[in-house]
Amino acid sequence: MKTVCHTCMHHCSLEPGQRGLCGARKNEGGHIICENYGRLTALALDPIEKKPLKLFYPGSMVLSVGSYGCNLKCPFCQNHEISMLRLDAAGKPANRQTAYLSPEELAQKAAQCQPSGNIGVAYTYNEPLVGWEYVRDTARLVKEYGMKNVLVTNGTASLEVLEEILPYIDAMNIDLKGFSDGWYKKLGGSLETVKTWIAHAAAGCHVELTTLVVPGENDSAAQMEEEAAWIASLTDVAGGKEGKGIPLHVTRFFPRYQMMDTQATDVQQVYRLANLAGKYLEHVFVGNC
Repeated sequence: MKTVCHTCMHHCSLEPGQRGLCGARKNEGGHIICENYGRLTALALDPIEKKPLKLFYPGSMVLSVGSYGCNLKCPFCQNHEISMLRLDAAGKPANRQTAYLSPEELAQKAAQCQPSGNIGVAYTYNEPLVGWEYVRDTARLVKEYGMKNVLVTNGTASLEVLEEILPYIDAMNIDLKGFSDGWYKKLGGSLETVKTWIAHAAAGCHVELTTLVVPGENDSAAQMEEEAAWIASLTDVAGGKEGKGIPLHVTRFFPRYQMMDTQATDVQQVYRLANLAGKYLEHVFVGNC
């Protein structure tokens, strides 16, 4: 009997034993389980600016963790070795090792890193919300230690998932991959889903957005102007700020994964788009230039 996963907009209908599009959620005995729970592929103490977050505890460090799996199929993914990781017939990663770390162990490790400037835990590298239960359980414990939780996400999970985790999340960087339905469809996503997620998340915690400028796809002035105007129109964001106060990171594309033959974005185009966004937003940052 099939069971539907409601974690994201795909609503995968899974046969017993079958994994969803994300590669991390599975129908086991009629129940959708988080198969990547606690199975980490990456762990590093990073500068907070690397998330990127520019206006959230600048100059601090954050213990950054990732698992495997993603519910989008971006051909330019910079972490495709883990985000696109799939398990073999025995249920083991085909080409990368994972190490199990319980929520308790991860929270303790974050606390132990405080002398090195660590402020908490960042859930990042792959799409962390395909394993949202681990994010929720760990983030709750991290808060009990008096530390911060940061989420780096594509913003395509359901609002039910957002309600589960938002009480424990202090800051997010959300990928807004462009402002075109067609571009999002190419990536296997939904622009409206991301817009809804951003609007709700910004009402509950500090939010910064990132748009990677991909040549020939989302690099038009008209699309950036529409995007920036929409961000500025948001209301009731965290701390009583207006949408124009939400930081936007406009970043340069470099050849990656399945787009190795595509040239890097022209630097001047990145700056032109950032300047255009700056007509609507108070904080616009350029990255990878």
